[in-house]
Amino acid sequence: MFLGHDEILRRISEESLLENHQTENIQGAGVDLRISRIMEPRSSGRIGASDRVLPELVECDFVLRPGGYYLFVTMERVNMPADLVAFMLNRSSLFRCGASLRTAVIDPGYHGVLTVGIKNEGAHDIQLEPGARVLQLVFAEVTGGTRGYDGRYQGGRVV
Repeated sequence: MFLGHDEILRRISEESLLENHQTENIQGAGVDLRISRIMEPRSSGRIGASDRVLPELVECDFVLRPGGYYLFVTMERVNMPADLVAFMLNRSSLFRCGASLRTAVIDPGYHGVLTVGIKNEGAHDIQLEPGARVLQLVFAEVTGGTRGYDGRYQGGRVV
């Protein structure tokens, strides 16, 4: 079951589910999140069975070039309780401009800002602004036993 507007508000108020959010960005069944900064990978990466090497990132302007792949960080910080999981979804305005997000699940127990991939799949530049709403976060309940997130990105670490 997905959380609705009123339950999201309650969880923000009572459990600090979201920090640095804007109340007007809470929708019927999700919350629009805003872009804080954007980075471009500048080196190769490697994901092995037991190790990984992530690319060097360079902060860049807010113009998505055709075919370009970037990472951005949200202004909002999530504090996921043990009974929720969250999914990041494209806002329709974004894909209408030719961009799509590369997202992951936000596990129970994760705390921090979110890092999201974005690719301009169109033929023209796309101009973004700091503070623009670029994704919608939806929350779903987790039933049964779970484990809290204990990965390398805890706290909002980008790489």
